[in-house]
Amino acid sequence: MPSHGKKYREASQLIDGAKSYEPSEAVALVKKTATAKFDETIEAAVRLGVDPRHADQQVRGAVVLPHGTGRTARVLVFAKGDKIKEAEEAGADVVGAEDMVEKVQQGFMDFDVAVATPDMMAAVGKLGRILGPKGLMPNPKTGTVTFDVKNAIREIKAGKIEYRTDKVGIIHAPVGKASFDEAKLLENFQTFMDALLKAKPSGAKGQYIKTVTLAATMGPGVRVNPLRVGIKTEA
Repeated sequence: MPSHGKKYREASQLIDGAKSYEPSEAVALVKKTATAKFDETIEAAVRLGVDPRHADQQVRGAVVLPHGTGRTARVLVFAKGDKIKEAEEAGADVVGAEDMVEKVQQGFMDFDVAVATPDMMAAVGKLGRILGPKGLMPNPKTGTVTFDVKNAIREIKAGKIEYRTDKVGIIHAPVGKASFDEAKLLENFQTFMDALLKAKPSGAKGQYIKTVTLAATMGPGVRVNPLRVGIKTEA
């Protein structure tokens, strides 16, 4: 297997792998380890004590980060009638009805988030096999199936992120860019963690938040003490 590069190894030496850091310490370390020539994304990886195979233990939702993600999402809106004009005026990048469904079926994927009005879901449902695996399928739980397209677009453009557990119960989510100052990164991170705590499913038993790690795109992971981010663990 290929070994890590010199910069990664140097960054790893700044981190005590056996230690779980205070959130502020972890944020500072992650910024130091972001040494790539581009503005690296800072991502949180949270391992939950849930079994996603059970419907009552799936964790999915959305949250607006107070300082955004560092990039502006491209929004596709499936709508018809007056909602098309409303979406366009609200700043949607692409808007359409059945014609747009067909365009996506033919391979159009130039968007980051898809929003749909409820009356379009019968047609949009045909895209489940295309959008579902990519996490792009509109869903009421994340606020992307709504007649209030103006507010949905505003939140997405302001830094709304969606999160969901993968097959092994881990959630990955961006919380900002390496160029953010520490205070903004910390507030984004805490906002995301608070959202996860509120989203705890009723079927989850035992310790809910097991591990929390922050990492830059090209950097090593920094473990965060979940007890210090307002997370209550249970025996």
